[in-house]
Amino acid sequence: MIPFFLVVLLFILGQNYYVFFRLWHILPVGKMLLIVVATVLMLCFFTGMFGGSFLPKTIVSVAYRVGLSWFFIALYLMLVFLFLDMLRLVLPMQRILFDNWVTFGVLAIVMSAVFVYGYFNYRNIRRVEVNVEINKPITPLRIVAISDLHLGYGIGKAEFDKWVMLINRENPDIVLISGDIIDNLIKPLEEQHLSFENMKSRYGVFACLGNHEYIGTPLKISQSLDFLHHAKVMVLRDTAILFNDEFYLIGRDDRSNSKRKSIQELLLTLDTTKPLILLDHQPFHLEETAENGIDLQFSGHTHHGQIPPVSWIAKRIYEISHGYLLKNNSHIYVSSGIGIWGGKFRIGTQSEFVVINLISKLEN
Repeated sequence: MIPFFLVVLLFILGQNYYVFFRLWHILPVGKMLLIVVATVLMLCFFTGMFGGSFLPKTIVSVAYRVGLSWFFIALYLMLVFLFLDMLRLVLPMQRILFDNWVTFGVLAIVMSAVFVYGYFNYRNIRRVEVNVEINKPITPLRIVAISDLHLGYGIGKAEFDKWVMLINRENPDIVLISGDIIDNLIKPLEEQHLSFENMKSRYGVFACLGNHEYIGTPLKISQSLDFLHHAKVMVLRDTAILFNDEFYLIGRDDRSNSKRKSIQELLLTLDTTKPLILLDHQPFHLEETAENGIDLQFSGHTHHGQIPPVSWIAKRIYEISHGYLLKNNSHIYVSSGIGIWGGKFRIGTQSEFVVINLISKLEN
């Protein structure tokens, strides 16, 4: 079986070869410059992804943003060229696809418009409010829930501080984070002294782990846990906390840990007559949530695909890739994330933070 990493690497190399091969034929002149641009963009991608452990932060940060932005642009160019090549089978396309400045100009204008829109759409963080009524007694609880921050070389302290301001304006009772706080490496977060101590709430900031807390070296998970502890985030890893003898918050380890506990195992020692709030990064097997009587689950991971056609694929993979779902008596919300992976583009999706007002039906 071919390792997943190798499959991804071959796709990226093949994608770039095909895109630049097509651009080479479209451009009437400047072909050598195109080779230089292609080389720089590929160097940026691999430097941004793998250079963080040994190169200066400024270089890696620029390379990450340029290289990962190009990844998404190249994906769209690849789809456009595949479509045009299929048209060539039935229509004469020689004048359009070879030595044509007009074609190159149209591509440049359309791609610029699409991705400028995608950038500003990403920056436009949506406030989503959800009212959840459960069949158990509980003092009204105001939750601010976020997921998929992906803090690192792409998203740094300045952007994070703006998120903190948005959250603090809500005066939450508790802040919940459903994993992927860290992107690839801990190093840029430590260099920026990034901390959650300015994120204010009555009970504090609590999180479960995501797959990105695991991605990297074998030591990545211990490094992630150590960083989050010092950053003032309480990580619940297959454990639960009882608040005021009134409700439980349960944090499930990520599916990256094949030995994580099942929901049923997590509930064995809990009083399930009390409200049960679950953090689980990846929204798989939601029938387990419903069967075990979880009152509220908050998940992330999907990003809602970020851009089509990835968003269409996400809808096929998950029972719900974004939004609210009532399954039996379990209320489930899957967030598209406040942050993003790679290039800062959202097309047809949204960056968001979620305000959940949890109340009891029994008091109405």
